[in-house]
Amino acid sequence: MADHLDGRQTSLWVATAGTTGYPVLDGDLEADVAVVGAGVAGLTAALALKRDGHAVIVLDAARIGTGVTGHTTGKVTALHRLAYTELADRHGPEIARTYGQANQAAVGHIAGVVAEEGIDCDFRTVSNYTYAESDDTLARVRDEADVAARLGLPAAFTSDVPLPFAVRGAVRFEDQAQLHAVKYLHGLARAVDGSGSRVFEDSRVISVRDGRPGSAATVRTARGTVRAREVVIATNVPFGDAGSSARGLFLHRSYIVASPSPAERLHGTFISVDEPMRSILAADVGGDSYVLTGGEGHPAGEAGDAAARYRRLAAFSRERLGTGDAGFRWSTQDSMPLDGLPVVGRMSPGAGHLHIITGLRKWGLTNGTAGALILADTLSGRHNPWAAVFDSTRTMPAGPAGSTRPGPAAPEEPEQPEQPQANARETADALRPGEGAVVEVDGRPTAVFATETGDLLAVSAICTHLGCTVEFNPDDATWDCPCHGSRFAVDGTVIQGPAAEDLPRRPLP
Repeated sequence: MADHLDGRQTSLWVATAGTTGYPVLDGDLEADVAVVGAGVAGLTAALALKRDGHAVIVLDAARIGTGVTGHTTGKVTALHRLAYTELADRHGPEIARTYGQANQAAVGHIAGVVAEEGIDCDFRTVSNYTYAESDDTLARVRDEADVAARLGLPAAFTSDVPLPFAVRGAVRFEDQAQLHAVKYLHGLARAVDGSGSRVFEDSRVISVRDGRPGSAATVRTARGTVRAREVVIATNVPFGDAGSSARGLFLHRSYIVASPSPAERLHGTFISVDEPMRSILAADVGGDSYVLTGGEGHPAGEAGDAAARYRRLAAFSRERLGTGDAGFRWSTQDSMPLDGLPVVGRMSPGAGHLHIITGLRKWGLTNGTAGALILADTLSGRHNPWAAVFDSTRTMPAGPAGSTRPGPAAPEEPEQPEQPQANARETADALRPGEGAVVEVDGRPTAVFATETGDLLAVSAICTHLGCTVEFNPDDATWDCPCHGSRFAVDGTVIQGPAAEDLPRRPLP
């Protein structure tokens, strides 16, 4: 059991957004477009398609806002650390320019939707900064400002950075924004639901079947199906094609603490170039002020001490930003494209009616919005100027992108523990409340968790997506798949896909 940590183990946005009450899909329906996933990409696409006259059905596995979007920082910006230098070096200035135009347009689109739909989501216009503390990173920041300005983006170098500690300089993008991510999703859902379009919660999709030319695609849940002319799969990692569309992605986990703000609040949102990377913004939520500090990221397949990561973030927040002890803490994992560009379009070159939005690079509020607008144009028969750069059917590299390596590929056969346990029951009985371990029972990897009352929960340790062996995450008390990022509750229930089925229960000897 991890030592005590300050703060509630939940996202600030999820904890303060209130609840929704959309029904469970129960029965069979038809629609022009079915959208799987009610995060920012799925709901933005659904609303844009509804505005174009399509009847849309949105299916979410849980409650709206409890997925990846509900665990974001809340930054709405086209300045993505040093993205433009990196993309221009790797793909050329025109592709970097298109990426910037798409994200800058997404900032404007979100602002417009908030105003048009009257969404109360604490939307605030701010400047966003990528800042440097050392001479080496200062040169990189100057380069980023120059490149982004040449690409036509609202970039400037500045040595006037409104942080309470000394920095050497920063790239600044003006007229960016921040918002309460879950309240924004709730507003999008309200705008989608009604007038022939529907939103369903607690309706996990089990399978998706592409239709033949001239026939509808089918989306199946435990209690119903949706037949639709087109299907948009807007989940963190796509599913429905045996993992093919996930092969150009890897999962990256990061951590955030939200701490009570000092009397003098921050003006702007910030991210460092120096390592360890720190992401910073201030937010007023429900009459309380917080500073969010994020970072400590790593590939999802790498083991690490999550408690130590939270403590380092909380210490940075106290010592550098003058905050109190953490009030909330949470982690999230994002799909990262190997070539650095989001993945939007047909699920595969041969797909007829299945489309995906994924690989959002940790900047999902804008990249997800841009991806949604691409598909809305495509499905409404319009040309989109960003579609070719985000094209999901492009050839992806086999190696890692930048300095962050991908997680392991899925094995053809389920992985087995390297050292089978001689006595699984003894190993399981040695677990203290709140601990979990993978042991071998009758030749099968079994995930065992000890509850607070000392009872043992045992489920299969084989991920139901593509057969990797799950690992115990002690801070979140979840079973996590190191291959493609699926996460399961201690009783085996799917928390996050691409897995669509729960881990089955297993008996202990």
